[in-house]
Amino acid sequence: MKTTFIMHAAKEIQQTILANENTLESLDRAIGDGDHYINMKRGAQAIVDIETELAVLSPEAALNKIGLKLLSTIGGASGPLLASFFMSMGKALQSHEGESHLKIANAFAAGVQAIIQRGKANLGEKTMLDVLIPVSNQFLLLAQQNSDTALICKGLIETAELGMLATQDLIATKGRAAGLGERAIGHIDPGAKSCQLMITSVCNLILKS
Repeated sequence: MKTTFIMHAAKEIQQTILANENTLESLDRAIGDGDHYINMKRGAQAIVDIETELAVLSPEAALNKIGLKLLSTIGGASGPLLASFFMSMGKALQSHEGESHLKIANAFAAGVQAIIQRGKANLGEKTMLDVLIPVSNQFLLLAQQNSDTALICKGLIETAELGMLATQDLIATKGRAAGLGERAIGHIDPGAKSCQLMITSVCNLILKS
């Protein structure tokens, strides 16, 4: 993973978030606090705005700086969670030498584990983790099988969509939606949707390159 790719991915994610404003706002109005899209938009813009600062850093340092920027930019619960993801991913990349799919998969897994620990949540609780955990597991599996880049990307896109759609049938146990009980059933979690969108946009960027 190179810093130039991280920046290309950041710009792709920003455009994806902007293009899905109506979807994210609609989902968040139904079961959230109503500020998810604004926070994601603000965070994505903040990362793009520090492109010059990131360009001179190693990938590990760039991911850490992105985490710190998100921590100071995004309000609510999302800021600390996403910050933990990027900072833990950067730390994991630094501790593994070489360049391989498995190295990146392990770093992604470390980032997801940080969200689990920080948010005290897990699979099946109608959160972003219902996308991130299955994607992380699939990424590790495909990387361990020495799958090629295209197969990995397609597998992650499919897994992210399935995880996102699965939140529709779940009862939330975290955040504002937890207070809705069974009334949250039938609604996709906005955090899961935004994660699905981001993962898909990055994978499609790789497939096009």
